[in-house]
Amino acid sequence: MELTRVHPGLRRSVRRVPVLPVRWRWLRGLSRAVLRRFPPGAVVAGVRFRDLDADGRAVRVYRPESGASGAGLLWIHGGGFVAGLHTQDHRFCAGLARDLGVVVVSVDYRLAPDDPFPAAIDDCVAGWDWFQRVHAEFGVDPARIAVGGQSAGGGLAACLAQRVHDRGGVRPRAQLLFCPMLDDRTATRTELDARRHWIWPNRDNRFGWSAYLGHEPGRPAEPYASAARREDLAGLPPAWIGVGDIDLFHEEDTAYARRLRAAGVGCELDVVPGAPHGFESWAAAEPVAADFLGRAREWLGRAVASPGPGCSGDRDGAPSSP
Repeated sequence: MELTRVHPGLRRSVRRVPVLPVRWRWLRGLSRAVLRRFPPGAVVAGVRFRDLDADGRAVRVYRPESGASGAGLLWIHGGGFVAGLHTQDHRFCAGLARDLGVVVVSVDYRLAPDDPFPAAIDDCVAGWDWFQRVHAEFGVDPARIAVGGQSAGGGLAACLAQRVHDRGGVRPRAQLLFCPMLDDRTATRTELDARRHWIWPNRDNRFGWSAYLGHEPGRPAEPYASAARREDLAGLPPAWIGVGDIDLFHEEDTAYARRLRAAGVGCELDVVPGAPHGFESWAAAEPVAADFLGRAREWLGRAVASPGPGCSGDRDGAPSSP
């Protein structure tokens, strides 16, 4: 994919992002070790944060110092199921806590291939259950907790919403999904290997899914392993799905959004022209990314504050139909 297809405001930043093949085990281990040794922990005005043990799982909890709304968000980091740490989105989580008055719990989870499915989703559900149990300690209404994540974390958040819905009880108020990794079948499309998808190409996608599933993608998938494989989406929480139109996940994300709507689930789809995978993280200060993050933040604020769920609409640069 030519650089000319990248949004002009992102071209300088995308060229600075290092290419780190996730297939290299030593590199994955090194990156996680560095994150553990030097966890992001910059002070963000108006926010307090603590690292806690949540029934054997590490979480970082962000609390606004004033203006608490009584709402919460369980956040799940990205990394293709094989990399990353719950502290990596520190500034994003702290900013949400400050700007929306929500308590944000960022949960760690076991990584593939050492711990394949269902380890990661089990850990995320356990984080949800912990948040539900201790909600009073943080002044949070358990019925106003949303789930969210980026990339693989977005896929895990979507699967968490499905699993919690099916078992009954309090379900997430909403789903905030940044470039979510939803469908293992994308990885089977070898014609995509020749395209240069910035940041996350299909070869890495195939490795991530294979490591997580424990077999080649495309075979019959277990429930809650690949969110897009679920046939019945009715009754799931309303969702916001944001993705760039040159992201590898653009097709699967827009398809999932339209299937949610067809099932009667409110969903706002925000497609950014010329935006590669995860641009809101590595180019957060650029106007196109700041505007994108602002729209996501506004949607989440409405979703957790309203007496009932519901959202609709597209922001893909052109009218579209469900």
